[in-house]
Amino acid sequence: MAQSVRILRLPDVKSRVGLSRSTIYSRIAAGRFPRPVALGGRVVGWIEAEIHDWLDDQVAASRNGDRQES
Repeated sequence: MAQSVRILRLPDVKSRVGLSRSTIYSRIAAGRFPRPVALGGRVVGWIEAEIHDWLDDQVAASRNGDRQES
């Protein structure tokens, strides 16, 4: 059975990662945050699993003493 993909809109992403809109888009431009997917028109969303993986990476980097912003 195929796994369903859940899409998060920006308010949910901001709430989960604790970053502002401008910081999220700045990190996307720098290649340090998952890119959103186009949902039609000017609507975008993020794949929940990619946000989860990014958060896991941030926790791992923090626990390993890596102080670089990702």
